[in-house]
Amino acid sequence: MHRIAVLVRTGVLPIELGIVHRLFGQARSADGKPLYDVVTCALTSGQVRTDADFTITVERGPDALAEADTVVVLSSDEDYEPQRGGRLRGPMADAFALIRPGTRIASICTGAFVLAAAGLLDGKRATTHWHSAPDLAALYPAVQVEENVLYTDSGDVLTSAGVAAGIDLCLHLIRRDHGVAVANEVARGTVVAPHRDGGQAQFIARPVPEPRSPSTRNARAWALRHLDRPLTLRELAAQDSMSVRTFTRRFRQEVGISPLQWLTQQRVERARRLLEETDLPVDRVAAESGFGTAASLRQHLQAALGVSPSAYRATFRGDASLVG
Repeated sequence: MHRIAVLVRTGVLPIELGIVHRLFGQARSADGKPLYDVVTCALTSGQVRTDADFTITVERGPDALAEADTVVVLSSDEDYEPQRGGRLRGPMADAFALIRPGTRIASICTGAFVLAAAGLLDGKRATTHWHSAPDLAALYPAVQVEENVLYTDSGDVLTSAGVAAGIDLCLHLIRRDHGVAVANEVARGTVVAPHRDGGQAQFIARPVPEPRSPSTRNARAWALRHLDRPLTLRELAAQDSMSVRTFTRRFRQEVGISPLQWLTQQRVERARRLLEETDLPVDRVAAESGFGTAASLRQHLQAALGVSPSAYRATFRGDASLVG
């Protein structure tokens, strides 16, 4: 079982701790077995102050980090105070020294400052809450700070933006580890969106339509029912009785990306599910997901995930002979 150690510090945000335990704790295999073992640890076991009017009791100390396959560093209310840059020192440096080489390390919100101080983000893309992103960039110039994304994935080092983006990051990790079906089941159980792409903007000017104002929800629902065929902006706009120009502007305001970017994301997600859950040939998967040809599917899957359709299927079907 994959062991996740959640590192909390003084001033931890309880909601972040709950997100990690709830999402990974719900992940189950096809026969109902838990896929993750989540433990909470601190630099010193015992009482830890939260940013609310209560404390939490943490039984494990930093030794839990040495047993982890994934370490998740949460934010602290102290991160929001002015601070100096520099590398980890003292108990935090000692704790990070316990983490085994090759362990996956992720942060939620301003936990990215800890990863940056550990040198783990040097030369890598990273994000944090948009309000703190300028400080992260100023204090750690070697980090490629992207303040307008939900999360970043550099393989064994991942970062996420504010609290809600922690949900997206956890679902992304579950999806990466166990596929679309498991991640979607966790999302359904938590009643959250199953997928928001990491490149989606943190801050959307108008995420919820104003009362009685036009919305693009009908077009999105219609598109999901017709992903297997070519779709034009004119067709999408017609579903909500808008001009193409108005529809495109409204769509970006509501979703944070362009309609065509969104369509590509949805098609990749459908292709992933078909590759995981069916034995359809790759060219049929391409047709069903709207990419048309196996070559087009291969190109888009390679761009999104860095793997070919056959390699992706083999990963989640456990059959190396499928790789071609």
